[in-house]
Amino acid sequence: MFVLTNKLQRRTFVASAVALAAAGLGALSAKAEPRSFATLAMIGEPQTLDPAVSTADLVGTIIQHVYETLYTFDENLKVVPMLAEGEPAISPDGRSYSITLRKNVALHNGRELNANDVVASLQRWIEHSPRGRAVGKEVAQIFTKGPLTVEIALKQPYAPLLSQLALPSGMAAIMAKESIAMPLREFVGTGPYVLKERKPDAYVLLARFDRYSARREEPSGYGGKREALIQELRFVPIPNANTRVEGALAGQYDYADSLPIEALGRIERSGGKTFPILTKSFGFPYLVFNTKEGVTSSQALRQSLQLAIGENEMLAAGFGDPRFFNAGGNHFPQGSPFFSTAGTERYNTQNPKAAKEAAQKAGYKGEPIRILTSRQYDFHYNMIVVMGEQLKRAGFKVEISVVDWATLVQRRNDSKLWDLFLSHSPQFPEPMLSPPQLGDGAPGWWNTSSKQSVLAAFNREVDPAKRGPLWGKVQEAVYEEVPYINIGRFNSLSARGAALENYKPAVWPFFWNSRISK
Repeated sequence: MFVLTNKLQRRTFVASAVALAAAGLGALSAKAEPRSFATLAMIGEPQTLDPAVSTADLVGTIIQHVYETLYTFDENLKVVPMLAEGEPAISPDGRSYSITLRKNVALHNGRELNANDVVASLQRWIEHSPRGRAVGKEVAQIFTKGPLTVEIALKQPYAPLLSQLALPSGMAAIMAKESIAMPLREFVGTGPYVLKERKPDAYVLLARFDRYSARREEPSGYGGKREALIQELRFVPIPNANTRVEGALAGQYDYADSLPIEALGRIERSGGKTFPILTKSFGFPYLVFNTKEGVTSSQALRQSLQLAIGENEMLAAGFGDPRFFNAGGNHFPQGSPFFSTAGTERYNTQNPKAAKEAAQKAGYKGEPIRILTSRQYDFHYNMIVVMGEQLKRAGFKVEISVVDWATLVQRRNDSKLWDLFLSHSPQFPEPMLSPPQLGDGAPGWWNTSSKQSVLAAFNREVDPAKRGPLWGKVQEAVYEEVPYINIGRFNSLSARGAALENYKPAVWPFFWNSRISK
C-alpha cells in the first residue's frame, strides 16, 4: 500500500526530465533483481492517479493495474465479469441489477473485498467522475443485499450501464472503503499490482501484489486470468515523441507508447531489437469546443468553425500514411449497428468563404480562438497546426498554446482558459463510452435540452435493433450543435523491446500476463 504525500502541481516538460527519469530508474534498478522489471515509456506525466477524476487515457492505462472494476471487456469488446462473479440478475422491467461479487478477493491492505466497499466506491465514482455523474442521473439507489451482493436500482432502464461499469477510462474503480477520500492518499485496490512509489516527472512504480486473486477463465482482452509475471512496472514520462522512438530503438524501453507513424520503417529495420505494434481501429481524434463560456459558447459561431474545417487534410497531416487513417463523417463504421449518415453533409466542408459569412452573421468580431494542444501525442499537434491555417483562411484569429499533456488536461477543466482542444478516444461498440462529452460534466460542458432528449430516448431503449436508428438522432444533434467534431478514425503505432514477451495490443496498454525474457 502506498501513501501519496506529494502535492501535485502543474508541470511543463524540460529537457532534463529524461535525465531525471533515467537517473531515478537507475537507482531503483540497482536494488532490483536483474530484468525483474519493465520500463514503459509513456507520453507524459499523469496529472493524477485518481481513476475517477480524470478521463485521460494515460491515467487509465497506469491505474488499471492497481484497481479493478466489476466488469471489463474481452478481446471482442464484449462485457464480461471481473470482480463480479458473473452476469447480473436484471429485473424484468430493466430497473434493478443484482450483482454478486467473487469470494475471497484480497484487497491490497490484506482484508477481503465486500459489498460495502463496492457501494462506497460506486458512490464516490458517481460523485466525482464525469462518466459516473452521467450514470448517477439514472440511479435511484445503490445498496448491499448481503456481504457479497450489490443492488443497483435505476430510475428507468439504462442500456449502457454494464459498459459504463467496465470502462478503464474515468473508471468505476473498486477500492477499500476505508481508503476512500478526496483527494486519494491511499491507493488500496484489488489489482495484480500495488502502487509502490511515485516520483513526479520521473516514474510511477508498481510492484507485484503477491496475494492477487485472479479469475480462472483464459485471458481474453482485459478479461479472464491476470498474472503479474513481471515483478515491477516502471511507467516513465517521456513527453517528446522522437525521444520515445530513439529510446525504443536503443533498447532503453521495453515498451514505448504512441509513436509517430514515420518511425515505422526504422522500427521494422531494427534487426529484431525492437518490434512495431500496430493497434488497428484504435479510435478517433476529435475536437472539443467550450460551450460554457467564451467565443465558442455561441452555437452559430461553432457552426461557422465547422464550415472552415477540412478533416481529411487534418488526418493526412496527423498520420501521413493512408494505411493509418480513414476519413468519414459517420461516427461508427459500416457494419456497426450504430452506422449512420445523419448530419454527415456537414463533414469535411472546408469552405472558408461560407465559414467567414456564417461567422459574421454569428457576430464574430475577431476574437482569438484559443486552442490547446500538446506535442506529446505527435498527431495532435500536426493536426492542430493544419486546422489553425484552415481557420485563418476563413478569417478567424487563432492562438495556439502548446503545453505538456498533464497541463492540457488540467487547463481544460477551467472554462475560462480555452475555446477548443484536440483529444482522441477509443472506438467502442457502446456509443455512450466515448467521447466523455456525451456524458455530463466533461470539459466542453455540452448540456442542452436537445442533447438530453435524444440521449434519454437512446439510453432507455434496451433493444439493440431499435437503438441503432436512435443513435442517428444523437449524431444529428452533434452535427447541429457542434459540441465536438469527430475527425475520423485511425490506427496507432507503438513499439516493444525484444525482451517483452506475450504483450497483447490494446487501447489502454496492460502488462499483466506479459513477461520479461531472461
